[in-house]
Amino acid sequence: MNDPSANIAIPELPEEIAGLGEIALNLWWTWNPKGKNIFRRLNPYLWKESGHNPIAMLKRLTAKELDLIGKNENFMREYRYVYALFREYMHDKTVYSEEEPLPIAYFCAEYGLHHSVPIYSGGLGFLAGDILKESSDMGLPMVGIGFMYPQGYVRQIIGSDGWQNGTNEPIDRDTAPIERVLDKKGEHFTIRVPFIDPPVYAAIWKINVGRVTLYLLDTDIEQNDPWDRQISSRLYTPDMNQRLRQQIVLGIGGYRVLEELGIEYSILHLNEGHPAFALFERVRACIEDEGMGLDEAIEAVKRSSIFTTHTPLQAGTDVYGFDMISHYFEAYWKRLGMDKERFMGFGINPDAPSAGFNMTVFGLRMCGYRNAVSRKHRDVTRTIWQRVFDHDGAGSVPIDYVTNGVHLPTWLGDELFEELDRKLGENWLHMQDNADVWSRIEELDDRKIWELHYTYKVRMVNFIRERVRRKWADEGIDPLVAMAEGVMLDPDVLTIGFARRMTAYKRPDLILHDLERLEKIINNFARPVQIIFSGKAHPSDNPGKKILQRIFKAAQDPRFRGRIAFVEDYGESVAKYLVRGCDVWLNNPLLPMEACGTSGMKAAINGTIHCSSLDGWWPEGYDGHNGWAFGGERSDDAADAAALYDTIEQKIVPLYYTLDSRSLPGGWVKMMKASMISVAPKFCGRRMMKDYLERFYIPISKELEPISRIPMAGNGTQKV
Repeated sequence: MNDPSANIAIPELPEEIAGLGEIALNLWWTWNPKGKNIFRRLNPYLWKESGHNPIAMLKRLTAKELDLIGKNENFMREYRYVYALFREYMHDKTVYSEEEPLPIAYFCAEYGLHHSVPIYSGGLGFLAGDILKESSDMGLPMVGIGFMYPQGYVRQIIGSDGWQNGTNEPIDRDTAPIERVLDKKGEHFTIRVPFIDPPVYAAIWKINVGRVTLYLLDTDIEQNDPWDRQISSRLYTPDMNQRLRQQIVLGIGGYRVLEELGIEYSILHLNEGHPAFALFERVRACIEDEGMGLDEAIEAVKRSSIFTTHTPLQAGTDVYGFDMISHYFEAYWKRLGMDKERFMGFGINPDAPSAGFNMTVFGLRMCGYRNAVSRKHRDVTRTIWQRVFDHDGAGSVPIDYVTNGVHLPTWLGDELFEELDRKLGENWLHMQDNADVWSRIEELDDRKIWELHYTYKVRMVNFIRERVRRKWADEGIDPLVAMAEGVMLDPDVLTIGFARRMTAYKRPDLILHDLERLEKIINNFARPVQIIFSGKAHPSDNPGKKILQRIFKAAQDPRFRGRIAFVEDYGESVAKYLVRGCDVWLNNPLLPMEACGTSGMKAAINGTIHCSSLDGWWPEGYDGHNGWAFGGERSDDAADAAALYDTIEQKIVPLYYTLDSRSLPGGWVKMMKASMISVAPKFCGRRMMKDYLERFYIPISKELEPISRIPMAGNGTQKV
């Protein structure tokens, strides 16, 4: 069991149920229905009030209540079973891959794991979280590196005028599943980040993600000056100097964490450009620790490093002025044996050579393996970064793709998960990327599928209403605000969901293009429609905030009769209700601006049918029978909105409201099944991680194995 001194969050538990503390400190329970249920059984009301946070709930139970729980034989029987499942999972050495790769260090600026740890802003973080979870399930040798972000990401508050305001959402260290990493003296382990003057220190925390450990750097400690304490305080600071310092700490400091903890790894995987300075630190280690020359060290790093890019345009990358880079790295490039010109050359974009040091260009140049996150995104990425590789003379752009996937146990509804256990067999998760396994969905009873979906829909509507009730009780909100936030939603009405980041290229308000036509669709007496929006604009994105405001004002408009709603503060918890409870999941980005998008996958695996323009993952997923596609090859707001209205009126509404002889929407249920059968095996986390194994991790391992496991962080005292 974990050393209790490493975490002060878990209260002292009776010996009979001490394992609950161990389970609570490992996010395994978040994707295991039986793990969630054992905490729910402790106290269903406190489980709800704690926001499904077992640590928060355990802290609110009295010693007497905990003692009584240990004497409840029914509970203890289930507890012993769940604890046995957990221990077996943690000690299972099976690797669900034909070949085992060398150890992997995965660096990312954000991780979406659970709402009790708000260190994410959106899709990039959820993808990183799903990669760690799936790697744990597959038994892959992986370790994660990220930031603590004590102030978290913005908590969205919508004013009565529809304008997004924000407040910090700090991590509650008393109830978050985080642990201090302790040094040999039993004190909080702290590193000094190399090459920043005056010195910057970072304390190290860890999160147990099943069998994968995620280490988090935290500069908000007493050893640092006030300015330096703010480096890791919040996600994506708009101050470019502070952001550069943040990325130095993440990349170089993150490498130093693995080095000082003695954690061995051979493959470096960077999720976007934020942690890319780890590449230079790895070059330094090759030179100083392995005795390589500069060119040899650079090649060694290239052939063992992977760079995943998510942006579909050059303007979406971090670029730092040359003077700013020189301020922090002049002594560093001299230590590497480089001059300024060569050092800067790694980050110069040939299309904008005077703009500064581009982190994406740096990652593309310094990694020998590169991937986009969907097939279409690969084509876009090859086009926009073509000149970065012109000097190679190969005539092609060496960027591959791995289409994103989602961690099924995290995003599937618990009741649906259990139904799949019954129908597909309890080993279906190990074969989740096999289409033949999913074909048995056809055998599921139509009424059972529909009733499960309706249960999720009612649960979603009740969740939204309860949030409004609490806001009214706490703040006394205006009735129009209550209407706009969903108090009048009806689970019997066809429901379209749109939930993602509120920014211009995603066109969140496209469906509002023609309000008169939309009014007729929504207020059809016999076949009404309701729309639920949710999502945050970046704190610095005023155009995104204006789009959000327009949506909120439409939701306040009495002519729509409360059938447009905006759900405040979109995050992991809200997302799970929406992807399971909506009938249709809408996506309509400007082409070709959607790199991949995963929310539609999460919806589809739950039977929520996808309706999207053909961008991101949908060109690979759409087969003509599992959802709808609309719009042309080029985006045009008026034409695309008209096509969307036509699709809703002529295809979606009739299919939903047409009942068969069983009083079921048989055609709709048929498409729900087609959605699950086609999307789940092709866009699950297992398929994604197998792609990374086959295209990157295994080829790199085979290339490195005959030589050695260099370049390796650490001194060999601990393995991933």
